[in-house]
Amino acid sequence: MRTKITIAFLLTGLLASFGLLGWRLYQLQFQQSEYFMQTSRRRQNSVLPLHALRGTMVDCRGNVLAASNTSDELFIEPRRLPDPEKLKETAMKLQDIVLLPGPEICRMVYESGNPGYVSIQTGLTFAQRQAVMKLNLPGVGIQNQWRRYYPMGNLTGHVVGFIGAADMALAGLELKYNEILQGQEGQNMFLVDVSRSPIAYRPDQSRPAVDGQSLILTIDSAIQQFTRAALESKMKEYQAESATGIVMSPHTGAILALVSLPDFDPARFNTEKPQRLKNRILTDPYEPGSIIKPIVASIALDTGAIDYKQVFYCEDGYWGKYRIGEFGNHRYGSFTIREILIHSSNIGMAKVGLAMGQKRLYEGMKLFGFGQKTGVDLPGEEPGQLHPISKWSGYTVTRIPFGHEILVNSIQICRAYCILANGGSLVTPYIVRAAVDAQGNMTEMHRPSGNTGFIVKPEVANWIIRKALVGVVEEGTGDKADLDEVQVWGKTGTANIALPTGGYDTSNYIASFVGGAPDIDPKIVVMVSIRKPNRALNLGYSGGRVASPVAGEIIQKTLHYLNGEL
Repeated sequence: MRTKITIAFLLTGLLASFGLLGWRLYQLQFQQSEYFMQTSRRRQNSVLPLHALRGTMVDCRGNVLAASNTSDELFIEPRRLPDPEKLKETAMKLQDIVLLPGPEICRMVYESGNPGYVSIQTGLTFAQRQAVMKLNLPGVGIQNQWRRYYPMGNLTGHVVGFIGAADMALAGLELKYNEILQGQEGQNMFLVDVSRSPIAYRPDQSRPAVDGQSLILTIDSAIQQFTRAALESKMKEYQAESATGIVMSPHTGAILALVSLPDFDPARFNTEKPQRLKNRILTDPYEPGSIIKPIVASIALDTGAIDYKQVFYCEDGYWGKYRIGEFGNHRYGSFTIREILIHSSNIGMAKVGLAMGQKRLYEGMKLFGFGQKTGVDLPGEEPGQLHPISKWSGYTVTRIPFGHEILVNSIQICRAYCILANGGSLVTPYIVRAAVDAQGNMTEMHRPSGNTGFIVKPEVANWIIRKALVGVVEEGTGDKADLDEVQVWGKTGTANIALPTGGYDTSNYIASFVGGAPDIDPKIVVMVSIRKPNRALNLGYSGGRVASPVAGEIIQKTLHYLNGEL
């Protein structure tokens, strides 16, 4: 009896073992077959990645702003050198070629933790390449790869941006248009032996790389240089914290120059302080001060809230009811809207705001694009701030008209003046005109929308430019932007700097000028903003004193250069 039970147990165990073995065979044959097949293929094959050529960026004249060239990189495959003595021997043979001590090469390999690839040195010379190849060392290879360079350096750093390790796009147009620029990686597949040495080429598993497309920008390097040089000179003269400048075509929205100082060289971005990497044109909204006044005035005239000859009493310099004074303690009497703009009266503009009322003021500012992104094709744009009416205080309708209780970025302001300059039509700022593939096929990235509608009536926009803003330059605070050979128009601004804790910095200001030329059919709009000019120098700090001469210089040089081409 006991024998039968023992036999039964043995048979049961045997059957269970065969059952488990069968189940395991089923798993290996069917459920996990793909996994083991892929593992086998990986051991039988070696993949050599083919890096796509990243697209070039050129300015509107064809000058190269960003491009890639090839560079040889020496690498070691640690799994082919498992013996420490072999690795040490290899390192000692390499040290005299790459000018790295052998122990340092060993340290790089040990600390990498990567059994398949450790970069030792990039940018090998032809002689170094030949010397390494002549040694024919196991586990040592040379890979040819693309390296990015930026011929214009600081001049266009904030425009083109930069890429980091593993060609990761991090800023500027490199980031915004990365998908277009980077192309598609390819690969060459080889059948290898047990030592990972190639035996045969596998064309069925190989594919070519597809190079990235190149970009043609609207930026003109010459105008960019005019703008940067004028800003940098004034920034140093006044020991200012930062400065920004934009030159735009008012009819198309094309950006001809875009400068944010301090700036940086994209080839050495990782050595720069973070503050230098900020494109302040996009990232630093601020209360604009008086440069907002022509925009508000155009809305008031367009909606019929005021008329051209209407007179506003400017309270002899202080309006106690709304706690508003004039810049520089000026004492003004009765002004028309033209005179309010020429003399930059805060009280006059506050009364214009009251005449408009909250609804018309808010809706007009929204139509001009404030409180929302412009859509410029650069990353990092902040929308600024235009609170809904439900959040307005009893003072807001009197504050926005002279540039308080609203935050704008520089592109928004420049675009708003383009609307006035082109006769009232909305434009979208842009900086990339077209993309071109390796076959030369061009794709237009931005097409001017044309005058399909008006933000303000043409007669209102033209009057603001030709009467009011010409008057600012001829008779008012913008006289230092005046030029003999062309009629300049524009508006100055000396803006308070709002503090995060509330209130204003009473020691520092933002000096601005926005304008253009000529007054009839303007060719360019220029914005200049200089933050915190040092008042202790006693050189002045207002937009008229600091910013308007810079804008005048940029306008003069740009129009001479273009010679009526735009």
